[in-house]
Formats: sequence, structure tokens, C-alpha cells
Amino acid sequence: MSKLKWGSWMMKACGVFLLWTVVGTALSAQTTPNYAPAVTFTTLHSFHRVDGTNPFAGLIQGIDGNLHGATYRGGGAGTGEIFTITPSGALTLLYRFCRPNCLEGAGPTSEPVQDIDGNFYGTTLFGGVNDQGTVFRLTPSGNLTTLYSFCPNAGCPDGSQPSGLVRASDGSFYGTTFYGGAGADGTVFRITAGGTLTTLYSFGGLDGCSPSAGLIQGTNGKFYGTTQLGGLEGVGTVFEITAAGELTTLHSFDGTDGTNLESALVQGSNGKFYGTTSGGGPNQNSGTVFSITAGGEFTTLHNFNGADGNDVFAGLVQGTDGNFYGTTFYGGTNDDGTIFKITPSGALTTLYNFAGMDGENPYAGLVQDTNGAFFGTTYVGGKDNNGSVFSLSVGLGPFVAVNPTASAVGVAVNILGTNLTGATSVTFNGVAASFTVVSASLITTKVPSGATTGFIQVVTPKGTLSSNVQFGVTP
Repeated sequence: MSKLKWGSWMMKACGVFLLWTVVGTALSAQTTPNYAPAVTFTTLHSFHRVDGTNPFAGLIQGIDGNLHGATYRGGGAGTGEIFTITPSGALTLLYRFCRPNCLEGAGPTSEPVQDIDGNFYGTTLFGGVNDQGTVFRLTPSGNLTTLYSFCPNAGCPDGSQPSGLVRASDGSFYGTTFYGGAGADGTVFRITAGGTLTTLYSFGGLDGCSPSAGLIQGTNGKFYGTTQLGGLEGVGTVFEITAAGELTTLHSFDGTDGTNLESALVQGSNGKFYGTTSGGGPNQNSGTVFSITAGGEFTTLHNFNGADGNDVFAGLVQGTDGNFYGTTFYGGTNDDGTIFKITPSGALTTLYNFAGMDGENPYAGLVQDTNGAFFGTTYVGGKDNNGSVFSLSVGLGPFVAVNPTASAVGVAVNILGTNLTGATSVTFNGVAASFTVVSASLITTKVPSGATTGFIQVVTPKGTLSSNVQFGVTP
């Protein structure tokens, strides 16, 4: 599974072209209990083509307290949409992309990111001036500006078919492209909010090939990512790259420890990075979960076996209980995919088995809303087999999240939460900050002098809320 173009897609695998075809699966009947005790699953919305089809992307929580995502296809012209959905399931279309070759882009496969000014930034896999993908800015009211169209010159030295973005502590956005660059094996790029793009690195095969997921910024200020292919054995890598473009390959997969990395990493509260592979491992190529340190120390935490999931295209999210949560595309009781929990040491529990009408084949990972529940999407399934949006509650309580997740002293950041009205204190790793309560879901503040990397706490009339991950204070 990789980048899609309508019903099928072509992938250049470091010089070798492979063709896959997506086959729509029939909605399966529910034959056995599909969720673990103490788990509440709710299908919030079933897409029906007019409002979108096939959400590859996951969701993000916005400063308005709602969730935001993208569908790859569907809508007025069939080329994807950006949507907003409330935690209770009321969906609003924010923007509809045009047909292929549309100048503003087509086919978003990654969720947008929201800057502190409230605007959304994202990528499309196709469209733009050269039909090789775009970077766009979208206002909360639905006005879209194309910031960059990839591949203006022969050979696409700036890359083509971009993945999602991460908003970095320097205020710019960083991302990857699946194709293009000096070696035609993909790139890492930086783009400003004004649309100035810089190609930081071009992959060449042994150092990785075809990154199909975005980057994350570690608490040390460096960026971390994966490549779907390439490396010493040609089946994928984990890499580190600085803002100046200095790349280090941290791990080359060999098949026994996983193959074909489709998803981004997540940094745990212990400083390690956690990720998944869509194939490889000892159990009929079912995929794995792994951890890796910034120094390259690699550990396989779990090998999927089909019964507990198969084909892990999604990354992980660390919940407020310290465990990691994720999805599998296939496998489970009905072979329609699963939702699972895994401890940092590798003990896995299947929380939910999809069964067609409730959603089927989740390609993207989960997001934990600051109300404590998890939200996600499925690629197909639902009432019309066009995909769905769902929520999953495992009994975790509310918390606060910070956007961006790292910044320098004196820089403005947003704190997201629920029931923030009446907050009396905001601290960055114990250092008090002045702040403004904008709404029940948003506090604006600046990183205070003396703050260091650590957790953020907000005192409200209903109790003290802590951030789910450490906020990185950068130079």
C-alpha cells in the first residue's frame, strides 16, 4: 500500500516500478463481539461520496475545539475535500478540490496542520501547475491559497507528490516528497508560511528511498522520519535530519524487523521514537511495532500475526496513560482492521475489530482529543462503503495539548483543551507564564523566560490538566 491515484497507483521503488490495485471490500457482517470491555466505540459519520470518499488522512484537533481532516476523493469534482467534524459527529465541508490538474491541487492524503494564527497548512498528492502536488494554506472560513506547486523543472529536482507537513519551532513547515530530487528517490523540504521552498535533502537509495510519511520534530530540535524503501536492504529506513539538511540514517530494515514504512514516528515521553512497519516480521509479512533511540538503538516491540492485525500503515499516538494506540488496515476478527493498544515494553491488546458497517480498513492513525477520547478515520466501510469517522473511549480523562509542540522562549503558542474557562495558572515545566483564555477550548500564551523542556500544566476550576507530551524549549 502506498500513494494512490484513483483506483490504482504506480510506485517507483528505487528504480523498479510496481503496480498495485485497490479492490473495494464488501461490508462484512458482525459475527463476534468487536470490542474489549470498558471500550466505547462510536461511528460518528459515514461518508457518502458527495461529502467525500476514502479518507486516507487522520484527524487533528483545532483551536475551535473541533476535529479537522481530509478525504482523498469524493466531493463535487471527486478529488477530495477538507472537512471539519465536531466531537459529536456534525460534519461541515471546509473546501472542495477540483478535478485532476487543478491549479490548487487534488487528492489530499494527509491531515492539515493548524498554525497558531488559525490557518491550516497541508499538501495534495496531485494537481498544481504541473500535476505533481502542492502545498496550500486554508483559512478557517475556507479560502485556499496555493503556496507551492512541485516540479517546475525537468526531473523534478524539488520533489513531487508530497506527504504531510509538520510545523516546526522556527515557524516554518517541513515535509517530504515521495518522488523527485537529485536522485529521483524523494526529498526533504522546508517551506515558509509565505511559500518559499528549500530542498534540504535528496535521497539516493542506500540512505533511503521514497519517504511516504511526514516528519516529526524531536525535543532536541532535530527532525525524524522514515522511508518506505531504500537502505542497505532496500526495504526502508529511519533517519534523522537537521534544519540545515544534514541527514543520518539511524536504521536500515532487513525484513525480519519489518519492511515498507508508511507512517511517521512519534516521540514518547521517555524520549524514544516509536513507529510501525506495514510488512515484514516473522509472521507472514504482517508488520511490526518498534522503538528506536536518537542514537539508533533499535528494538522490535511486537510482530503482528493477522489475528491481532495485519498491514500497519498508520503511526502511533501516545495516550495520557503512557500507552501507545494505533490501527491496522487488515486483520482482526473480521479481517477489516483493528484498533490496538501497546505498552512501551511491547504488550499489545486489541481494543476493537472493525466489521464493515462501522468502518473498514483504517489507513490513518488516531488522535487523542483533549477530552480524553481517541478519534480516527477508515478508508472504506460505513453505511455507503466510502469511509467513516469514529471515536473510541477507553476511559481516559481530559488533558491539554500545545501547538506547536516545541518553540523558543518568548514565542507565542496555543494551548488546546476542554473546559478551560476560568483557568488560573499556566506553567511550563514549573515556570509560570502569563496567558489569555480565549475560549473554553483555547488559551494563548508565550513561552516564559526560564522555561525548560517538560510538561505543561493548566489549573482550572475543575482541576489541574497536564500536557500529554513534553513541550520542547528550543534555542
